[in-house]
Amino acid sequence: MVVGMRVRGGVLAALILVAMPVAATVAAAMLSSPVAAQTASSIVVEGNRRVEAETIRSYFKPGPGGRLDQGRIDDGLKALIETGLFQDVKINQAGGRLVVTVVENPVIGRVAFEGNKKVKDEQLSAEIQSKPRGTLSRPMVQSDAQRIAEIYRRSGRYDVRVNPEIIEQPNNRVDLVFTITEGSKTGVKSIEFIGNSAFSSYRLKDIIKTHESNFLSWLAGGDTYDPDRVEADRDLIRRFYLKRGYADVQVVAALTEYDPQRGGFLVTFKIEEGQQYRVGSVDFQSSIPTLNGASLRSFSRVSVGSVYNAEALEKSVEEMQIEASRRGYAFATVRPRGDRNFEAHTVSIVFAIDEGARTYIERINIRGNTRTRDYVIRREFDVSEGDAYNRALVDRSERRLKNLDFFKTVKITTEPGSSSDRVILVVDLEEKSTGDFSVSGGYSTTDGALAEVSISERNFLGRGMFAKASVQYGQYARGGQLSFVEPYLFDYRVAGGLDLFYREQLANRYISYTTKTLGFSPRLGFGLREDLSLQLRYSLYQTSVSLPSTLNNCNNLFPSNSLGQGFYPTPAYINQVLGGVDPTGNVNLAGIPGCIGDGESALPVRKELANGTALTSMVGYNLTFNSLDNNKNPTDGLLIDFRQDFAGVGGDVTYLKSAIDGKYYTPLVSDIVGLIHLQTGALTKIGNNNIRMLDHFQMGPNLVRGFAPNGIGPRDLTFFPYTGSGDALGGTKYWGASAELQMPFWFLPKEVGLKGAVYADAGSLFDYQGPTSNPLTGEINGLVNGKPCNCGMVFDNSNPIRSSVGVGLIWASPFGPLRFDYAVPITKGAYDRVQQFRFGGGTSF
Repeated sequence: MVVGMRVRGGVLAALILVAMPVAATVAAAMLSSPVAAQTASSIVVEGNRRVEAETIRSYFKPGPGGRLDQGRIDDGLKALIETGLFQDVKINQAGGRLVVTVVENPVIGRVAFEGNKKVKDEQLSAEIQSKPRGTLSRPMVQSDAQRIAEIYRRSGRYDVRVNPEIIEQPNNRVDLVFTITEGSKTGVKSIEFIGNSAFSSYRLKDIIKTHESNFLSWLAGGDTYDPDRVEADRDLIRRFYLKRGYADVQVVAALTEYDPQRGGFLVTFKIEEGQQYRVGSVDFQSSIPTLNGASLRSFSRVSVGSVYNAEALEKSVEEMQIEASRRGYAFATVRPRGDRNFEAHTVSIVFAIDEGARTYIERINIRGNTRTRDYVIRREFDVSEGDAYNRALVDRSERRLKNLDFFKTVKITTEPGSSSDRVILVVDLEEKSTGDFSVSGGYSTTDGALAEVSISERNFLGRGMFAKASVQYGQYARGGQLSFVEPYLFDYRVAGGLDLFYREQLANRYISYTTKTLGFSPRLGFGLREDLSLQLRYSLYQTSVSLPSTLNNCNNLFPSNSLGQGFYPTPAYINQVLGGVDPTGNVNLAGIPGCIGDGESALPVRKELANGTALTSMVGYNLTFNSLDNNKNPTDGLLIDFRQDFAGVGGDVTYLKSAIDGKYYTPLVSDIVGLIHLQTGALTKIGNNNIRMLDHFQMGPNLVRGFAPNGIGPRDLTFFPYTGSGDALGGTKYWGASAELQMPFWFLPKEVGLKGAVYADAGSLFDYQGPTSNPLTGEINGLVNGKPCNCGMVFDNSNPIRSSVGVGLIWASPFGPLRFDYAVPITKGAYDRVQQFRFGGGTSF
């Protein structure tokens, strides 16, 4: 028995020894083998409070047979972590089940900002991704802190520090507070150019948008460091050189360095100019048999012998490609080729016209326009969905969208369409503010102190319309105006505008009377070319004249009866009242109705006062050619404006008024700019209606500097010998010529915006054709009560040449453009009025 038991015990021990490694092997196999997860209960979820267990289980998707392998478990784990809902996720496998243990992220109760004074809470909230009632994600919080810092850097504050703080609250909730130390603005302390010899650094600073800091930077702006702006400046410099013949120019680098001692950035542009080229020849080659390349010559803006101009070359390509499309060659492409002659410094240009790929526009997708309507953007395209793809037309559309000034950025790219011959145009936009509210103030020697309040919107209601309302109130000038412009009237590229206006010009030391004008003017504008525009207009307005009582009361008798004795008949003898006696007692004009001038305003003024309100109905047009390089601060180019107005389409007055004004700017040496200004005009009588004095040209410093407003031309002399004054009557013809040199003050920082000018002016205003007598008041030249009386208006109608020389100070200030002039007349008329100093300017704030 004992032996038998020992045998059985030995067998059992042997079996145990054999079974132990087998059991270990089976257990290991169970852990590494797929988990039976055929039902939801096979995945156990622990630690969840807000997220449903079923939602967590859904991230673990069984494979064939309803089993989860290790790869699917790993994928589910990664997907759960990427949701951002959990701080931690752990996976365990036990008893054939998958145990998922989670630690949920807390919920954000509120998001607050502290220390921000320069940027509003609303702007910061819109930029960050962490939101109230959202789940807290620490990586997202760090990303938000970087976003906030980037907002400040864009406005030039590179010393900004953003510290996010998470404040624990009950029920697994937190408050997120971003504490911001804004720091001061980081300005640009210096801008340098290396390698420039053709153009001075002073001139190149005019081209770029980045400016150096100065004592007025807080008003002007543009002096804060912005890497995107500096990069854009590189392209501006390059295009400036390419436009002026430097075909090999390269802006190699824009180096920026922070100087802690000066507390700002030092920006250096490194330029390789190369040589200036001229156009050696212009040829046309067409690979399209039915299209003669030479027939497009008239659309070329480059000519042999002219300075090579890359901008003109681009526009030539655009115009020729558009013309080819109009002729039925929708897929024609024009590619310019330039062969340089390095010894002669010339470029031989060949325009190659080829049949391009037959590609159509499948769709035009517009992105980023949160306010501007889609149709406002689409109407700037000369192509639409389904048309042939034409890169020149697309480039022109992009340029038009930029010129609207509705967007910070505009970029048009292409994406593949549904087939190889289809493309999708993608228009990416970033909106910007288009409204403006301004309070303006200024002073000029003509109008005295003046204030203006205006509100305008360039993109009214997101429909691309312009609207403006303004009110002016000044010492001598007052009024208001409402303006509205629809740039695409009736869906045509025609600008329709309407102006409602009221103007009041008060009596001052230059005129004795007050005029009030109330009216409206609809207009149409046409862009004939990029440099040529036409405007048609109609104006309907009424004008009334008023006088101070002392100049219209017929009682301003001379104090001495001896005045004027020995000059009969002279103007002294018309100083009378109805039924009265003149100062010398020699003439009695009793019985003549009305009153006769006795030192009052000029006869034409009082006649307008007696006639009452006059209605003017007028049609006119402006034809303007503008090739200036900069409309605000031109240094090169030509501006010619020709205008005509015909009054007599109904109304009370009839005349034809024509005027032409031309300005030519050209750069000379050392940043000195030359200006030639020519102007002339004529007022022509139409029919039998006489021309009113108020419709005559009135000239002064706008024609020849050194003279007072209304200081030039025919003048009422009826009482000039006794009062030393008389109203300016104006003239029907004028001409003027001016030569000016504008030069910078090289010893001042460019950003101050000061430059000087020296000039010489010449011109004349002459040929008064208004009323000179009034039989109703006895102001006539002839017999009065049977006696000869020179009782009409005596006036000067001579035509001397007025000329002057002077100096000026021009300031492109943060308050607006200001100009100071001091001019000395060289030649003048006997009765002209001189004003040697003149100042004008204003501000918006």
